[in-house]
Amino acid sequence: MSSEPQPNRPEAIPSDDAGQAEALQQDHRRILAEIGKRIVGQDEVVDLVMTTLLVGGNSLLVGVPGLAKTLLVQTVAEALDLDFSRIQFTPDLMPSDITGTDLVQQDPDTGRRELVFVNGPVFANMVLADEINRTPPKTQAALLEAMQERRVTVQGKTYPLPSPFFVFATQNPIELEGTYPLPEAQLDRFTFEILLDYLPEDDELAVVQATTSNAKPTLTPAITASALLAYQRLVRRVPIADEVSRHALALVRATRPGTEQATDFANRWLSYGASVRAAQFLVLGGKARALLRGRAHVGFEDVRALVRPVLRHRLLRNFHAESERVSVDDIIDQLLEAVPVPTADR
Repeated sequence: MSSEPQPNRPEAIPSDDAGQAEALQQDHRRILAEIGKRIVGQDEVVDLVMTTLLVGGNSLLVGVPGLAKTLLVQTVAEALDLDFSRIQFTPDLMPSDITGTDLVQQDPDTGRRELVFVNGPVFANMVLADEINRTPPKTQAALLEAMQERRVTVQGKTYPLPSPFFVFATQNPIELEGTYPLPEAQLDRFTFEILLDYLPEDDELAVVQATTSNAKPTLTPAITASALLAYQRLVRRVPIADEVSRHALALVRATRPGTEQATDFANRWLSYGASVRAAQFLVLGGKARALLRGRAHVGFEDVRALVRPVLRHRLLRNFHAESERVSVDDIIDQLLEAVPVPTADR
């Protein structure tokens, strides 16, 4: 039995929600089975992708080429019966190439010419922004409104995006020539930064064998878009104890240099800490994580398990950290030690 202290449990989840929570676990198992037909291993990555979907967020996938980032997102979209769109970001990509644009078209009946808006590739349920840092900031910014407001504005007119809507962006961490770092305002809109690493030998062998044969597994959608939206609403109804929410906030506030709650290492190594969105996603992600693991309330372990993917892209290191070769993950490790789980006497 875990020795970690348990929070005071809030009001129990309603019986109707309890039934929906059980349905979510069953659907989750079906989704994983479908994804497993194409994706070998990467269990933690798939778990974070599923959590992203349940909180209605967007995530950044970081990994070297060849780790199936594109295939993963496309497979998840197919398993959930979502419209999928892939945008290859390049230096010459224009904002209108993402959002769409007004075109002059002639009415065949009247002969009159009028402006007609033609949807861009962002009009899909799941958008893969492939190598997002290869396009200039002006084009990167075309996704800001879409990610935050679920809409785009072109020529003063606003067009709603499909629901549900998600952006998964990819970055290659080893090739920086000819890239444009994402601005902090856009990074903050990503729920998680999800790291993909090389597979264990047996899993990699399974990938090689599967991809060098004629076998092409066919996926059967496990749930519908409307069911996913219902599960997103369920996540927000999951109760969370006040002390767990406060712990999530304490972890975030400890990263802000120059403040009363800042740790010594935050003051030394960080220029900027995490925003309130980090605390929001720790709580929302914790709710989704608890549901996926068959629990109807959020524990401290749910929040702390998400600290790395939530904070990794939100902490801006300063010169001291870079000169001392202190990574963001090193700072997060110290943060988890400096802000321990509350105990009864604390």
